[in-house]
Amino acid sequence: MTDHSQPIGTDPDSYDTCASPPRTMDTIATELAATLVAQLNELPPQKRLLIGIAGIPASGKSTFALSLAKQLSSLLVNSPEEAAILVGLDGWHYTRAELDAMPDPKLAHGRRGAHWTFNGQSYVEFIHSLRKDITPSTPIITAPSFDHAIKDPTPDAVSIHPHHRIVVIEGLYTFLSIEPWVEASKLLDERWFVSVDAIKARERLVSRHVVTGVAKDMKEAIWRADENDGPNGKFIIGNMLEPTRVITSVDDPLLLTTV
Repeated sequence: MTDHSQPIGTDPDSYDTCASPPRTMDTIATELAATLVAQLNELPPQKRLLIGIAGIPASGKSTFALSLAKQLSSLLVNSPEEAAILVGLDGWHYTRAELDAMPDPKLAHGRRGAHWTFNGQSYVEFIHSLRKDITPSTPIITAPSFDHAIKDPTPDAVSIHPHHRIVVIEGLYTFLSIEPWVEASKLLDERWFVSVDAIKARERLVSRHVVTGVAKDMKEAIWRADENDGPNGKFIIGNMLEPTRVITSVDDPLLLTTV
């Protein structure tokens, strides 16, 4: 697997090839998509390129990942079939029924979004399946997605075909350093961390919770940002495998409604 590891210092901008001048997440994604296509061209045809994108809540990781997948598809438009696909980690949330069955259901529902409210082992198995060589008999691999309307995952919602040579996986815990997650983390070719100032992230979260209706009022929005999102972000920072690239998040209107 490719490994462009870089040490993590106190100034993430020093590792961000797109930090100056300030731009949108789209323009950053456009530039970095080209580097991934170059990496793909160096791989044997039976191998996939797996990119994990993580960040604290409201870092802009989802906006960036979606843009990256679109840019990859644009660059690979001449491929016989779609070559890049995006998968969200949110599909591995435990269902509300599974949270109800936990020892402390109230806590489980209140902390939904913490790493232990995800099916980490199932995610690991998914990444293992992507790492297997592509052959003429390779089956379609499916992944769940998260349906916000029903507030639960939808099984087998995303289909990864043999022609999907680049798979972008986005989510809070895509490359944790703890069990069982670390096994999947080490299988990724790239681990990209979207860095953001904690105060800026909190401002985005409070605004988003109100705008999207997640919180009924500003008081609840602040509570959710401080008591759930904040601890999750600190956990990620303290328990992630070293990123291969750090990308500094920039202000983007889409960040008010996406994660």
